[in-house]
Amino acid sequence: MNNVSFNTAPLLANLKIKELNEMQEAVIEAALTKDELIVLANTGTGKTLAFLLPVLQLLNPELKHTQALIMAPSRELALQIEEVFKKMGTSYKVTCCYGGHKREIEENNLVEPPALIIGTAGRLADHIRRDNIKTEGITTLVLDEFDKSLELGFQEEMAFITGCLKNLSKKILTSATDAAEIPAFLELKDPQTLNFLTPDAEPTINSLAVKQVLSDDRDKLPTLFRLLCKINNKPTIVFCNHRDAVERTSTLLKDKGIYNVFYHGGMEQREREAALCKFKNGTSTVLVTTDLASRGLDIPGIRYIIHYHLPASEDVFTHRNGRTARMEEFGTAILILADDETMPKYINPEPETLVLPATETLPDKPKWTTLFIAAGKKDKVNKIDIVGFLSNHGKLKKDDIGLVEVKDFFSFAAVQKSKVGNVLELIKGEKLKNQKVKIAVAK
Repeated sequence: MNNVSFNTAPLLANLKIKELNEMQEAVIEAALTKDELIVLANTGTGKTLAFLLPVLQLLNPELKHTQALIMAPSRELALQIEEVFKKMGTSYKVTCCYGGHKREIEENNLVEPPALIIGTAGRLADHIRRDNIKTEGITTLVLDEFDKSLELGFQEEMAFITGCLKNLSKKILTSATDAAEIPAFLELKDPQTLNFLTPDAEPTINSLAVKQVLSDDRDKLPTLFRLLCKINNKPTIVFCNHRDAVERTSTLLKDKGIYNVFYHGGMEQREREAALCKFKNGTSTVLVTTDLASRGLDIPGIRYIIHYHLPASEDVFTHRNGRTARMEEFGTAILILADDETMPKYINPEPETLVLPATETLPDKPKWTTLFIAAGKKDKVNKIDIVGFLSNHGKLKKDDIGLVEVKDFFSFAAVQKSKVGNVLELIKGEKLKNQKVKIAVAK
């Protein structure tokens, strides 16, 4: 084990965190003394930081090869882990590998081996087969939400990857459920389990309310429309069970005057990132999605979870609801029941029934619009550059600019909707960091 010590205070300050919670402190202590660790904790409790700090402690700055690998079930979760690591402000190089964009980009990033690699099973396995990732020096492995990776069918890739890691001295597994069986290919000998899962009934008393809405017939869309009118623009995720239902529901809501964005695994990476950015920055307060969004998305301030389609299992129900009522915030989960549906038995006692108004008023229109900017980190563009450009050339005030997100090759910026037309006219022909860049309203 590497004994290089570091002061966590500046790292936490960079993350705007005052102190670690009980779970994080326990995980960090155990991870530095036990070779095999299983961490069970509810979503939204800070598992990412809990395993990143010991991973960082185990890295040796004198070694120039890859030392640690973190595997996540989705590209969104992988990117989120990378973002947290980068915000910590260390000097270590990190690379994120995931499907949905060009492999060549990652290959270039892997030429000079990063100390830490984060990624999804399929893309990581591909890089290892192509010898882009050298596995000999990897001594630390983290499987974040390992049960979800197994559930999504990545067992073969996970077994291949772990089979290539011959020099592991540290294995950390995390999950938000204790129902998953530990796969044999991990070859755990004497793991320590830290179980911080709280019973469903306990956290829901104060933080999560569960309610139901009854639909008059099998077509639940009119009920969903009326419910969203009642909610009136508070951040809401609507869960459907299938991709085609997501797009159909999204389109029908738009036709009725409710602006929303949709999100599922069949979309191109840029489309997915645009949808999430619009939801985070307030361009849309409604996200219609599959269960892909039930894990890994850490978006603060989500007030409502609507189960438009009933969850397939209690586990799915729990993880959907985990997107709200996070870290001492309050939230409400609402199940819509058609006339031929019954409440799942695991939801007990039966939730309070919400009665919707007989007449509906469309929600207020969002005040933000998202601009797409065809330049990002690889073009040496950062948030300060974008804010300065929009302020100087677009004549925007500080309050006119909302959330700015910079990706590798493009960026998104929220701008007050009333100012967008004028801004686009003013910046026409202007250069961002001495280069002409396409800037338009994000599709």
